Amino acid sequence: MYPKISDVLYISVDSGDEKETGIQYKSRIADIDEDSMLIEVPIQEGSGQLKKLFVGDELSIYFMTEGGVKNYFNSYVTGFKQDVIRMVRIRKPDPDSIGKIQRRSFLRVNGELEVAVKTDKQLRFLARTDDVGGGGISFYCDAEHQVAEGEKVSCWVVVPYKNASLEHVPFDGEIVRIKALENGRKIVMVKFTAIADMERQKLIKYCFERQLDFRR
Repeated sequence: MYPKISDVLYISVDSGDEKETGIQYKSRIADIDEDSMLIEVPIQEGSGQLKKLFVGDELSIYFMTEGGVKNYFNSYVTGFKQDVIRMVRIRKPDPDSIGKIQRRSFLRVNGELEVAVKTDKQLRFLARTDDVGGGGISFYCDAEHQVAEGEKVSCWVVVPYKNASLEHVPFDGEIVRIKALENGRKIVMVKFTAIADMERQKLIKYCFERQLDFRR
């Protein structure tokens, strides 16, 4: 069953931060078009605090149907619209992808890709990704590279496909979490703050190809 205008959505944001992922927000569908849904700015349940979203944020969503059944799907933020109130535009899910079982972060897969990183402090280095998704990446970083949570980065990542072609995908991002490893290195988790939809689709295509490989 597909959600309708005025249906309430229950949303979790996959930012790479475990604390953030555990917070649930509510929103309402204001409009639906061919490719997207327009929703009200999500509100945190309990506190009533508005959630500021960014283009590329990955969302795990469910809505209720008759009998209290939860219907899950995944989406991501594609833009915004200012009308009487500010609304968030999210990718419309394929009806076949909506299910009764939660499938979190279906766009994220493990993969070692080359990524060039430039921080807002003009630090530049090459790294290898740990995982890749439609809303962000994480990469391994040597101890000598001083980066911090909240720092802005500009990057491009080399994306290989099964037909042997390569794409260079540029994006701007924000470091949301840094995990220290025992060997002194660290994993840096980045969410996209600016990426062209065409470039995001290149990453999603790579993720789907990887998912097919894993299933085989």
